[in-house]
Amino acid sequence: MKVAIVHDWLVTNAGAEKVLRSIINLYPDADIFSLVDFLTDEERQAIVIDKKVHTSFIQKLPYAKKHFRNYLPLFPKAIESFDLKAYDLIISSSHAVAKGIKKSKDQLHICYCHTPIRYAWDLYDEYTFSLKQPKKFLVQQTLKYLRQWDLATVERVDHFIANSKFVQERIQRIYHKDSKVIYPPVDIEKFTLCTQKEDFYLTASRLVPYKKTKLIVEAFNKMPDKKLVVIGDGEEYANIKSIAKENIKILGYQDDKVLLDHMQKAKAFIYAAIEDFGIIPIEAMACGTPVIALNKGGTKETVIHKITGVHFEEQTQEGITIAVKAFEKLNFDCTLIRDEVLKYTHFENELRSFITKIY
Repeated sequence: MKVAIVHDWLVTNAGAEKVLRSIINLYPDADIFSLVDFLTDEERQAIVIDKKVHTSFIQKLPYAKKHFRNYLPLFPKAIESFDLKAYDLIISSSHAVAKGIKKSKDQLHICYCHTPIRYAWDLYDEYTFSLKQPKKFLVQQTLKYLRQWDLATVERVDHFIANSKFVQERIQRIYHKDSKVIYPPVDIEKFTLCTQKEDFYLTASRLVPYKKTKLIVEAFNKMPDKKLVVIGDGEEYANIKSIAKENIKILGYQDDKVLLDHMQKAKAFIYAAIEDFGIIPIEAMACGTPVIALNKGGTKETVIHKITGVHFEEQTQEGITIAVKAFEKLNFDCTLIRDEVLKYTHFENELRSFITKIY
């Protein structure tokens, strides 16, 4: 059986790439296709990609390494340019256009869907609201085209796998397709249990608007008696650092060792984003650290209220403040918290079993 693995783009080692790594573990002889591949040697080693990745024409376009997303209108054409006729099984790891790969009737295409294209669907208003003309018109037209193409290519997928019940609902609502939920893999062994907690809260993510890290900082600005550590870098870094008061430490990007140390010692991990799944809260819980998170999206499923953490209902300063105060009135069993997330270690077995049943 010849297997092709199709991934949207390879520019960093994040959550989607952890899924990719596990798929490669299952099919080490598979060929890999991606719109672009700009991984560093370190990132490539972490994902365990030891072969040439087949890339699209976007790889060679001007300034693609730093600004490949500017070629968004070309993504559908680029993903359709791959010739996969020689393969029996196609597995796409898709949060954008990988699911639209072309196939023949004799081939089986399984799409592991991290989400339907968020900026074309659920985040459309958020992405276009603040834009000014004529850029707004151009972006709206591009996203309209992406929506039409996204729907037109649904039938190229034989079986959808959703990374959470939240995404399963979105697949049904947008594509009108059933899907099986298989939660993404989490490296539980790397994030070891620590029962001795210190007097600080932690949040860690890319510092981009939808992660709502700025909102967390603003909430803690109004709780000067509570300490917050922020780990991460991104477009909001300078702004977040400029507004943070003395009770908040902005550490910027840190390596895995520093992140792990803070995850283990934090009294709680705080997360305010609406995620399709959200791996980093799971990693925190694997350390025995309770999570204070939004009761929407992936964290609604993964954080058990008053058992492994505390939920807040709205992405507001008040919501976060109320949740922190509620958290401090509760006691948590660090060992139980870790035990609750062991179920996220079965990805490869579940995916293998699913493919074996249908192929």
